[in-house]
Amino acid sequence: MWATVKVTSLPLYLRRREFLALGAGGVVGGAVMSLSFARPALSGSEPSLPPLPNLKKGPFGTDERQTSYEDITHYNNYYEFGTDKTDPAAHAVAFPTRPWKVTFEGEIKNPQSVEVDELLKWFPLEERIYRMRCVEAWSMVIPWVGFSLGDLIRKLEPTPRAKYVAFTSRLDPARMPGQQRRVLDWPYVEGLRLDEATHPLTLFAVGLYGRVLPNQNGAPLRLVVPWKYGFKGIKGITKVRFVEREPPTTWNRMAPNEYGFYANVNPAVDHPRWSQAKERRIGEFFKRKTLPFNGYADQVGHLYEGMDLKRFY
Repeated sequence: MWATVKVTSLPLYLRRREFLALGAGGVVGGAVMSLSFARPALSGSEPSLPPLPNLKKGPFGTDERQTSYEDITHYNNYYEFGTDKTDPAAHAVAFPTRPWKVTFEGEIKNPQSVEVDELLKWFPLEERIYRMRCVEAWSMVIPWVGFSLGDLIRKLEPTPRAKYVAFTSRLDPARMPGQQRRVLDWPYVEGLRLDEATHPLTLFAVGLYGRVLPNQNGAPLRLVVPWKYGFKGIKGITKVRFVEREPPTTWNRMAPNEYGFYANVNPAVDHPRWSQAKERRIGEFFKRKTLPFNGYADQVGHLYEGMDLKRFY
């Protein structure tokens, strides 16, 4: 006989003080040449953020070995907290993610500003294990937790003029030390075509490994588009705007010859400074071939039929 268990609500989890205590004592790991094997579960040395309740398995997940929680949270890009791979974990520990409001505006019938805790009541959370590929030629397999961005967009009811979705991240140089340097043009902005944003693979992530999303990985809300290079996955989202024309994006604006708007994983199109034909999975020694659309060609290839993917890189 199953015992009756009282489940704490998600918003109550998300308000806990533990969210800001990310456990800086964890071992810094994740070097590209690491020989350690990925671990399927948390170890005692890793931060104990609250587990997310009532998760279900989402679609399209891979059964590949998952990258360790330690590597995912200690080897990543988040320039708002520094340009070194270990800077986000070191500098985002006390970054406050509550209160946090997300504004939806532009070409939609239901514009509004919503507290993130309220937003999380709208849709059930799913775990989706996605391959993720960085433009720097390293990759991970990450068990994200989140909800379909397409479900949210349908609730907001875009008008016929909405062709693209533009995202804006938090601007807070007092608490995001990386924004005190003009490494990028702040705040960070990104964008998707509307059909990309509503594709079932596209995720608004609020957690990983079944737990609350750590600050250094984009808490409380970030974008995950697994067939695109990682820089498309904007973190710390505060505004979503529906527009008629292609919106500017941070890396495309800073270096248009290196970073295109689409940023689809394409082994046939090299970065000007390195090849994209192979990648090194964090936790492995040998390189592997990069898969078109990061292995999701069957799901998303039809979105780009007739397009020159070398021109629209």
